[in-house]
Amino acid sequence: MTSVKEGQKVVVCVCGMAGCGKSTLAKRLAKKYRLKYLSGGDALKDLALELGYKPSGRDWWETEEGRRFLQQRMGNPDFDKRVDEKMMEWAEQGNVVLDSWTMPWLLKEGFKIWLEASPEVRVKRIARRDDISPEKALEALKEKDKKTKIIYKNLYVFDLGEDFSPFHLILDVNELNAEEVFRVVCMTLERLYIRKPEGSRGEGHEGVGAQTPSTEAS
Repeated sequence: MTSVKEGQKVVVCVCGMAGCGKSTLAKRLAKKYRLKYLSGGDALKDLALELGYKPSGRDWWETEEGRRFLQQRMGNPDFDKRVDEKMMEWAEQGNVVLDSWTMPWLLKEGFKIWLEASPEVRVKRIARRDDISPEKALEALKEKDKKTKIIYKNLYVFDLGEDFSPFHLILDVNELNAEEVFRVVCMTLERLYIRKPEGSRGEGHEGVGAQTPSTEAS
């Protein structure tokens, strides 16, 4: 693990369409730099619990219940506004990695990363992650992409997956595994954004020399 320089307020936003590996990356960055990991998806699941849903597992969003919740969100923008307000509060405190579809546009501070993956690659990752057929994964992905884009277009007038203006790093991950993505992002962060304590030496990247983890979809 690597510490950041005392006094630096670190806010890293990781974004990308479902299945690109953003949650996997965000969690590893938080561990390496000793930052808090905070997910808009987890916050939405907490809200779903309050409404009587029973979200469980990474694939809940692709279930029939998850789709019903997504449909309910489309009719009530207060769901997402509540989540975004909470994430803005967390960002204000600093020292966080935010796994979020909205924070890159709403926050003025921080380092913002977009992971770009083709629909074909995303379908393969989701099918492998959730142990479902590629056909079912494609159906779920199309529906989720369409409805998620509508939600944020209506709420904040930005085009998710099309507007890349907030991002400091846009990384094509189609030909990269999770370890390679992690290494590239760490190198970029340490070159452009994260300041290490004076006198500290490079510690290498967490996971180097270990077995390369699978690329999980998120």
